[in-house]
Amino acid sequence: MSSAALDSEFLCYVVEQGFEPGDRLPSLADLSAQIGISVGKLREQLEVARTLGLVEASPRRGITRTAYSFLPAVRLSLLTALMLDRSYFDDFSALRVHLETAYWDEAVALLTPEDHAQLRSLVAGAQAKLSQQRIQIPSPEHRELHLTIFRRLNNPFVVGLLEAYWDAYEAVELNTYADIHYLQQVWDYHARIVAAIEAGDIVLGKQLLVEHMQLLSHRGISIESRQSELTVVA
Repeated sequence: MSSAALDSEFLCYVVEQGFEPGDRLPSLADLSAQIGISVGKLREQLEVARTLGLVEASPRRGITRTAYSFLPAVRLSLLTALMLDRSYFDDFSALRVHLETAYWDEAVALLTPEDHAQLRSLVAGAQAKLSQQRIQIPSPEHRELHLTIFRRLNNPFVVGLLEAYWDAYEAVELNTYADIHYLQQVWDYHARIVAAIEAGDIVLGKQLLVEHMQLLSHRGISIESRQSELTVVA
């Protein structure tokens, strides 16, 4: 693919010069002279690159190339969509279901014994939170459990989409309010999913995954009514 398709002199420069993650780029003044565009236009293109997560810029360190991630661009677009219409979350949630089921076999096969131990630890930590007198919603554990299962996929686009889903999940506040019975169901499924993974039963694990993800669609309660209809837990 021709770098000219990027329609950005700065992005073309970064690609063509072969900068690696961690490399420092020249100053804006030097870049302006090398690329042949004004500093003002260069600043605009630099901001796009920052939004895409391709570079970092600070007065102390200057401009630094970062590793590619699909997440920044997807997250910005998705969160904007949710501000326009909350129902977009349901559409993206459906995409997430298809992604996780489609990549399940491949992802689980890549998991290491250390990953299995991490999954067990997340389940134990979540169950401990739910058994306390003052119940805590194990939202960090929920996110990390799912992402741990798929994180070893050598596909930045799948991983970026799944990471963006959890940012959206938090944005619509599904991590804030929940019925205790629902939470117990969710983590019972998680425990059985992890057990199936450790037993090498990929088919059972996928079946439990699908059943588990159907719980969210069955909640059917709007964010506006959730505060009065669900138990608020800190």
